[in-house]
Amino acid sequence: MSVLVVATGNPGKLQEMQSYLQDLPWELRLKPPELDIEETGTTFLENAALKASQVAKALNEWAIADDSGLAVDALHGAPGLYSARYGTTDQERIERLLTELGDNPNRQATFICAVTIAKPDGSIAAQVQGECPGEIITTLQGSGGFGYDPIFYVPEYQQTFAEMSAAVKHIASHRGRAFAQLQPYLNALFN
Repeated sequence: MSVLVVATGNPGKLQEMQSYLQDLPWELRLKPPELDIEETGTTFLENAALKASQVAKALNEWAIADDSGLAVDALHGAPGLYSARYGTTDQERIERLLTELGDNPNRQATFICAVTIAKPDGSIAAQVQGECPGEIITTLQGSGGFGYDPIFYVPEYQQTFAEMSAAVKHIASHRGRAFAQLQPYLNALFN
């Protein structure tokens, strides 16, 4: 069984990736905690590539990384790369976003997820970006998910991410769409 190092120290991220990669013959492992990668990219794709490449090269193993966030049209793409740092809690992040958006009638937003796989020498083997278009609503709806999920409404499914079942979100989300695009690359690389 091949090893694929997940370029994160977050066990939750490891579990999430395992759910998308469960049918493939790899053992997913977290990167060592002492291996810290600074996200200096200016796009989600750049950050995912930096993390995957540096972890792969440092460990001489295949590595996978993702970078994701929420881009709100009326806020010129904010919070974007800083989605996770837009506040210290999910509630603070949501409140800040809703305050900054105010009563702006343009509620369009997109969740974006970039995923990169790097070879043991650090070169990029595959890179994709999945997007899920939606709208920011003013009232929290649903109790599932995390982050901005209760205010991110997906017209295609007529639900917020927080209202979706795990199975529906697995397919509909930006992350689900990115991993669906990645599947042919994964099959070609490791089969």
